[in-house]
Amino acid sequence: MKYQRILLKLSGESLMGNKDYGIDPKKVEEFIKEILPVYKKGIQIGLVIGGGNIFRGLSEAGEQMNRTQGDFMGMLATLINAMALQSVFIQNGIPAEILSGLKVDKIAEEVKPLKAQELLQSGKIVIFAAGTGNPFFTTDTGAVLRALEIDADIILKGTRVDGIYDKDPEKFSDAKKYDKITFEEALQKELKIMDSTAFALSKDNKLPIIVFDMNTKGNLLKIVEGKSIGTIVS
Repeated sequence: MKYQRILLKLSGESLMGNKDYGIDPKKVEEFIKEILPVYKKGIQIGLVIGGGNIFRGLSEAGEQMNRTQGDFMGMLATLINAMALQSVFIQNGIPAEILSGLKVDKIAEEVKPLKAQELLQSGKIVIFAAGTGNPFFTTDTGAVLRALEIDADIILKGTRVDGIYDKDPEKFSDAKKYDKITFEEALQKELKIMDSTAFALSKDNKLPIIVFDMNTKGNLLKIVEGKSIGTIVS
């Protein structure tokens, strides 16, 4: 295996499937089936899930509430998603633990880097919820922070497209895909891979990112085996 410890980042919207909002149980099962063979290979897996399928605090904040409250609501949404994933992992015989950036004693322990590493080494999948635990930071930034805390080999960002393009491939048929790109090139070309804070944190710590299509069966396993899937930023 090329990677022994990974941080998998998924958007909350990816859990919706064909629904307009909420969680599609079939989509959750599909993701679990993609993660299971990777887990069985002995790969240590940290997972960060967004909350956009439940609540998009950023878009609502300007009109209906202040940004801080909106962001905290978004963090609670990620906890709902984390609990859904944990439940299905356990149903499939995969031990999984939630660590939270917010203090929610009856649901999860707070994130502690050493605790997270101990859980990973014991064979558990660790689901990181509630972002960084602070407003004004996205789950992208939370994902990079957690990846650094657990000393992950790489961040794998699962999306609905098969990599990074010079423009939106869903809008432009002539969009060009990059197989490899440096952090510097991505900044020069203003490619929106992650939010700027998350991207800068990853760049400064030389933590590579692979952007790939999570909806294509077998992609996740192929990546940890070292096959060229998606786009790698390094």
